[in-house]
Formats: sequence, C-alpha cells, structure tokens
Amino acid sequence: MGVVLVFMVIVAAFAGWWLSRQGLAAKPWLEVGVIGEAVEPSSPATAKLGLGTFLVVASSLFALLVSAYSMRMGMADWRALPMPTVLWFSTGLLVLASIALHMAVIAARCDEPGHLRSSLLAAGVCSLAFLSTQALAWRELAAAGYFTAANPASAFFYLVTAIHGAHLLGGLVALGRTGARAFAAPREISPKAMGGLTLSVELCATYWHFLLLVWLVLFSLLMRWTDDLIEICRGLLSA
Repeated sequence: MGVVLVFMVIVAAFAGWWLSRQGLAAKPWLEVGVIGEAVEPSSPATAKLGLGTFLVVASSLFALLVSAYSMRMGMADWRALPMPTVLWFSTGLLVLASIALHMAVIAARCDEPGHLRSSLLAAGVCSLAFLSTQALAWRELAAAGYFTAANPASAFFYLVTAIHGAHLLGGLVALGRTGARAFAAPREISPKAMGGLTLSVELCATYWHFLLLVWLVLFSLLMRWTDDLIEICRGLLSA
C-alpha cells in the first residue's frame, strides 16, 4: 500500500501541476475542421478538463495494478522473471518519444511548422518502436517458457505491459490525427489554425509524459528496484 500511495502522490502532483497551468482560452483537442482554418472551440476548456479526468481514471487503474503486484509478489509461489534486456531499449525509446513531443510543443508555440512536423514524426516512430520492443520482450519470455499460467510473475508482466501498451495505442490514434493535420496543412499555417494545432500537440505531449511516468514506475517494479521500499512499507503497516 505504501508504494501505491507514493505512486498516487506523484501522479496527483503531476496532474495538479498540469491542470494549474491550463488557461481558459483553449480550443478542444482534436476538433475536426477544414485544414488550414481555425477550429472553433465547443467550450473553453473541455479538452483539457477531459484529458485531466482521463489521467485521473488511468492513474487509479495503474495504482490498482501496482498494489496487486506488490502484494502478490510476497506470496510463496512467486518466482521473479529474468527481465529481457530489450526493456532497457524500449524505455529509452519512450523517453525519446516524450522528448520529441516536448520539442513539438516548442516548435508549435514558436510557429515553426517544419520542426513541428519532424518532431511529431519522430515521436510516432519512437512510440511504434517502443511497442515493437515490448512485443519482442513477450516473445523472449515465451520462448524461455514463461507463460501466463506458469508463474504469477509471468501473468503480471504480460498484464501490466499489455495495459500500458493499450493506453499507448490509444494515444497513437490521437497523435496520428494531430500529425495528419500538421502535414496536410499549408506550408504557412495561419495563426488561428496554429493555435488549435498547438493545443492538440500540447495535450498529446502531456499524455506521453504521463505514460512515461507510469512506465518508469512499472519498470522499477519489474526490475525489482523497489523491493526494499516494498518491504519497508510492509513493515510499517504491520507494526
């Protein structure tokens, strides 16, 4: 439970910081309109409030997974997995995707369509590569005989990585739509149209930063870096 509380505090602090920085003069995320024209808002902060609400719900889901994982690993039938080396590479790819989206936000705010398009493309490629390396990790564990029914640790590994991957796939749909708008827009994008596109990029970046934060927590659990912290928390709760 202590690990879950730490996780929730970190995510809540991140969500609170982000929401506190949001203005009220925003256009909705991924509002469909004519390319190159301004997209009128349906309500001032609908998109940002909607994403913030979704992040809270997703945080609760991952917190439950972390809680179940930390409790289950203390049972006698738990046998730790040899973590595939490719997970280090996949973590680096997700870090690069998050950085690329941050650069895309800067490019959008500075009205640099060329850099914006290249940054969005880099983020998409790194994200797809991340999912590919996750699939390679699954394949490596399956080839070594670590199936979902063989060991609770195997089942949890497949579960947490699959749920995180599903969230990333959903984000790729939004990122793809944002990228399509950026690449289909005229070479010189009007200020109003750029404003709507900038909001889409900002929200995509926020979502990717969230996914990176969640993955770093999950990665720490899978690599057993938090074992000592979990034991300390158990000792405090049982005292």
